[in-house]
Amino acid sequence: MRLLFISNYFPPEVNAPATRLYEHAKQWVADGHEVEVLTSQPNFPEGEIYEGYKNQFAFDKVDGIEVTRVPMYVAENKGTIKRTFSYLSFMLASVVFSQRVRKRPDVVVATSPQFFAALGGYVVSLFFRVPFVLEIRDLWPESIVAVGVVKRGMLIRLFEWMEHFIYRKADHIVVVTNAFKRFIEEKGIASEKISVLKNGFDLQILEQPLDEERLKKLRDSYDLDGKFVAAYIGTVGMAHGVEVMLEAARQCSDPNVVFMIVGAGAEREKLEARQAELRLPNVRLIDKQPKEMVPYLLALTDVSVVHLKSSPLFRTVIPSKIFEAMATKTPIVLGVEGETQEIIEEAGAGISIPPEDGEALALAVCQLRKDPALFETMAINGFDYVYRYHDRQTLARRYWKILEQAVGIHPIKHTIIV
Repeated sequence: MRLLFISNYFPPEVNAPATRLYEHAKQWVADGHEVEVLTSQPNFPEGEIYEGYKNQFAFDKVDGIEVTRVPMYVAENKGTIKRTFSYLSFMLASVVFSQRVRKRPDVVVATSPQFFAALGGYVVSLFFRVPFVLEIRDLWPESIVAVGVVKRGMLIRLFEWMEHFIYRKADHIVVVTNAFKRFIEEKGIASEKISVLKNGFDLQILEQPLDEERLKKLRDSYDLDGKFVAAYIGTVGMAHGVEVMLEAARQCSDPNVVFMIVGAGAEREKLEARQAELRLPNVRLIDKQPKEMVPYLLALTDVSVVHLKSSPLFRTVIPSKIFEAMATKTPIVLGVEGETQEIIEEAGAGISIPPEDGEALALAVCQLRKDPALFETMAINGFDYVYRYHDRQTLARRYWKILEQAVGIHPIKHTIIV
């Protein structure tokens, strides 16, 4: 079976969609399957083509994965009009350049978080006359309404029509949370058409030893020696409410606790301006780092802060960074309600706080610093939970079986839930 996977994002981009696809595709290739990824030239989130790449059609290879990169209109990850044009341009490019992929696929998969890529994938599947599988990583357009990017109106109603259209046209749908499945079922889509495959972590990464000298240099350069580090690592976007880290730092009275923020995104400039105003000595603002630096950043981290703004929609999501934290035995302070909170509490891997509550965040971090027994218990609990339920290798192989079932190699007997 030959797979063509269409995604806006792929390494060297380091956001969650890129990482999920890369780790799945790497395992599929290792298992001997034929995989080709159709994606853009890397530009997220700054809206600038990365050094060493050009905004033109090109073939690439990433760790054995065949990659076809297409040109598109690139835009920074903020604002509505430019980003919409960017998404539309990728949809059109994916359709036009799909005729130049290396081999004719047996199945096409396209992934959200926005539906233009999904629509492009559906059209490509029609060209090749093969099944189409839709992967839902984020509910869209609901997510852009939740963060106030666009108010409800004719445009959102059009997007919702597109959303329902693509749900109906997909031969199968893969979602990353149980709540997403329930949401799509409420749209009138049959339960047996939807499989839940949650995110995970590539545990093989832990087998690669870190360069201790490099780690020491990083710790010294960020002035973290002897500090207890609470870190937010990821996109600094409108949904994430990362300013809560500054409020927690302002509330924290322990001089040995540092709040570290690593990443870029639509709210980064606002965050920098606020820190320039407050001049908090216990805050470290670090630019977005390449993927190979993530293990080092996690090694510098004592407590991982996972946070989203307070919204009913965000009760349905599961940020993939919780699995990175648990796999590296890093207790979590969680400012996300709903399904994510259920996982952390079931695993016993962290402390839940109300979203957007800086004081609660500071108290939780200090509690973990002052209670080594609690810290160690949550560290071990998190690792054990990921090892049992969220190993990326196992998840990738389950995903491939779903694709085989969609093609008809095996009948779909039941929804696979991880």
